[in-house]
Amino acid sequence: MSGRAQLMWDESVTSYDFGSGHPMDPVRLALTMRLIEAFGLDRKLRVAAARPAGDSTLRLVHRSDYISAVQRISADPGSADGSYGLGTADDPAFAGMHAASALIAGQSVGAAEAVWGGEALHAVNFSGGLHHAMPGSASGFCVYNDAALAIARLLELGAERVAYVDVDVHHGDGVQAAFWDDPRVLTISVHEHPSTLFPQTGWPTETGGEGAEGTAVNVALPAGTGDAGWLRAFHAVVPDLLAAFGPQALVTQHGADTHFEDPLAHLAVSLDAQRSVQEACHALAHEHADGRWVALGGGGYAVAEVVPRSWTHLVAIAAGEPVDPTAETPEEWRHEVYARTRQPAPRRMTDGREPCWRDFVDDGYDPADRLDQAVLATRRAVFPAHGLLP
Repeated sequence: MSGRAQLMWDESVTSYDFGSGHPMDPVRLALTMRLIEAFGLDRKLRVAAARPAGDSTLRLVHRSDYISAVQRISADPGSADGSYGLGTADDPAFAGMHAASALIAGQSVGAAEAVWGGEALHAVNFSGGLHHAMPGSASGFCVYNDAALAIARLLELGAERVAYVDVDVHHGDGVQAAFWDDPRVLTISVHEHPSTLFPQTGWPTETGGEGAEGTAVNVALPAGTGDAGWLRAFHAVVPDLLAAFGPQALVTQHGADTHFEDPLAHLAVSLDAQRSVQEACHALAHEHADGRWVALGGGGYAVAEVVPRSWTHLVAIAAGEPVDPTAETPEEWRHEVYARTRQPAPRRMTDGREPCWRDFVDDGYDPADRLDQAVLATRRAVFPAHGLLP
């Protein structure tokens, strides 16, 4: 039984818009919500909108001078010159940038508050997961780091151990940086190898600062990794570490850009494998965190083909009303996709794959296999710090 679930949504999050031609097209958020509504999932959980994160909340992670810079440049986008990471190709300045970014951050903070306070067992903010933003700069399409802010709010409310699991194709560098020296937070990132993808961090040797050794975990996968390898790596690392760490809340980031159709990366993961990991995170939250689960979106640039379906599955799983992968996408949603994008919409909630993987321990590993080398490098780097055998 999933228990109470909450979906954080305010239509104004679609004002987080870097402009025409930018990969982070806010239509992906609108189309996701329309698909959720088309399946009637908005009636299976509570839909709530939180207030934008205020300055005092933003300062839980971000420097005051950076917040002031975002506010100043939001009022005058033409003044952005690349300082603080704003006004770059990745993070162009736009009018209302602070308000839109703070609103998304507020939804993730609100999700954390609802879960910790018992208003919801699970809470989803698919507009969030902006995991690259640093304490003092924007980075990688991310202005404020809502994932880190949600974790910081959980700690402020009294959580003693919070685990963060990031399965975006890109390394969750901003969240790792925010809690590098904090032994209360375990960050696990499963991503494409930094030698082939932004932000060129997330090596298995990055394991945490002094006094927090082993609390930063990085699984760097070879380009081209598909369903079987991706799932093998996830299950070879994440469950054992969560069991050893014993989090009181689980925050997960579900960037959809691991998909084989995503234009910005090089993994070959299906929608069906993404759904399998979403189900695994749900189960792990119940197994290790008393069900307290904050689930976020993230990257994903196949804005009509992949993102809405992936995150609709995420919301459905959190609501305890999973959508059958073989189900057809509702006709009214397909019309909406074409009207907004002039692209044909996918007709089913599946890529037609059957996700499966070989267990790393029970089935053994191949020391000559690049995927197994990546998994073993991570296990050797961090497992002993948690009393686990690599």
